[in-house]
Amino acid sequence: MKSDELRQLFADYYLEREHAWAAPASLIPENDASVLFTTAGMQPLIPYLMGQEHPLGRRLVNVQRCMRTGDIEEVGDSGHLTVFEMLGCWSLGDYFKKETINMSFGFLTDVLGIPLSRLAVTVHAGNEQIGADNEALAAWLALGIPREQIYLYGDDENWWGPVGDTGPCGPDSEMFYVHDGLECGVDCGPACNCGKYVELGNNVFMTYFKDSDGNLKELDQKNIDVGLGFERLLVLAATKNNIYETDLFHPLIEQVEELSGRVYNSETEKAFRIIADHIRAAVFVLSDPMGLVPSNTEQGYILRRLIRRTVRMLHILGIKHNVLPDLAQTVIAIYRGAYPEVEERREHVISQLTEEFKRFNTALETGLRMVERFLDELEPGGVLTGESAFRLYDTYGFPLEITVELAEEGGFTVDRAGFDKCFTEHQRLSRTASAGRFKGGLTEQSPMAVKLHTATHLLNSALREVLGEGVRQRGSNINGERLRFDFSFERKLSGDELKEIENRVNRAIRDGIPVSSREMTVDEARADGAVGVFDARYGDRVKVYEIPGRSKEICGGPHVENTGELGVFRIVKEQSSSAGVRRIRAVLYAETE
Repeated sequence: MKSDELRQLFADYYLEREHAWAAPASLIPENDASVLFTTAGMQPLIPYLMGQEHPLGRRLVNVQRCMRTGDIEEVGDSGHLTVFEMLGCWSLGDYFKKETINMSFGFLTDVLGIPLSRLAVTVHAGNEQIGADNEALAAWLALGIPREQIYLYGDDENWWGPVGDTGPCGPDSEMFYVHDGLECGVDCGPACNCGKYVELGNNVFMTYFKDSDGNLKELDQKNIDVGLGFERLLVLAATKNNIYETDLFHPLIEQVEELSGRVYNSETEKAFRIIADHIRAAVFVLSDPMGLVPSNTEQGYILRRLIRRTVRMLHILGIKHNVLPDLAQTVIAIYRGAYPEVEERREHVISQLTEEFKRFNTALETGLRMVERFLDELEPGGVLTGESAFRLYDTYGFPLEITVELAEEGGFTVDRAGFDKCFTEHQRLSRTASAGRFKGGLTEQSPMAVKLHTATHLLNSALREVLGEGVRQRGSNINGERLRFDFSFERKLSGDELKEIENRVNRAIRDGIPVSSREMTVDEARADGAVGVFDARYGDRVKVYEIPGRSKEICGGPHVENTGELGVFRIVKEQSSSAGVRRIRAVLYAETE
């Protein structure tokens, strides 16, 4: 089976069951400070899972590209990808456990033909606040799943959420493919890591809201969130051994063989796989409507890291010239049917890959000089410390492998264990910092976050009025303390311009303008003069929020009812975000403060 066929089979199955097609969201989250990239299909739908009405109704289906960066160093095995696709469907207060289990089971068995004997499922065993999920257990048994193929686990395995500190959450029920001949012991089950059980997907029963004290309160609107792993299902449906043998990756593997003159085998497969995975992810990020470019911060830093790691692996295979555009063309050919933006933004993708290749070569030259300096300080036969090797890697982007090669050529060795220790500590600190840095997110609908969301509309409008209609929003995120707004503009704003923007927003606030919303088609919204960030990513129907005389935008909300509720708007910082993109940070406060 081909990848395009699997996507269509999934969409058709749920469309036939009265689900509406919800266009996939950008890889760069809008108004969500909790993560750098869209990490799950449900992430852009959080406001609707928390009770807002979706313009497409209460049953949705889509295929969403997601990106997770915590395991970049693990890419190269058969189980980790930087970007993956999630087959998702949702019930927003419509059907519940029995219905979703029946549909998931039907798709896996009737459509994909997975034998009953090859399925295992897990169910929540209960915790100190709620009992075992007997409803889900009964639903699986009624479909003919033998009791010995159903496993009960606690919160570690069968509880989902919340995304942040608080928010919707609940028990889940996961589905696994069972391989033959990999039994590792009498306690082997889906929670085991032996490889016998491969997770295919998850039915999340969003039943509760978890508050800041950890208490669970039943939601008025109980939701279903189903996520199926597209790549894992494709491996089964295409009868391949791993994802790199499917039509998503095999053309890239063959191309790297041709470019390098090397054979893809157990000795070279890690480098081949990293190249294929990372160039694919880089193309997806560069082709996103947000117009992201490589940089030294946030999403741009991840993008830079992916591109440079691709170049490092190409060097290992002996490819020293720039083949990134050639590889990108192959990715575009694979995905242009499913994701037309990779074709539409081809020029941007190619130009940015070319520029980053040049920058990395310059960094390598700097790194070479630093390596020579470090080695010159050593006694003959000495050891380059792990701290020095990590500094070369972290500060100058110099690959450890090249450091080791140069050291060995000079009769030196490198303290790899010391490097690994520094690297592990760096990862720990990065994760800790991220946990503190990215607070809030779409789950945080505090009164201040809602006010700031509305203020971004006034800011967007004021920017266009002061700087020109060519200004376009390039992203935003909001938490309960401040808003951050990125927009296209080539230069630093003057103090007078910033003051005028502030004044226009505050005049709109003082005027006490009612905020209204209407549902309409995308064509109707455009004809009505509404603006939006991701023109190609909307569904058939959208919400348009209007602040008469000031703003009219396609947006999911939430918003205040009147601009007079906002208080005083103040810009606290304006800076460069990336090439051609400026960033404003702003706050709201009460007039008495």
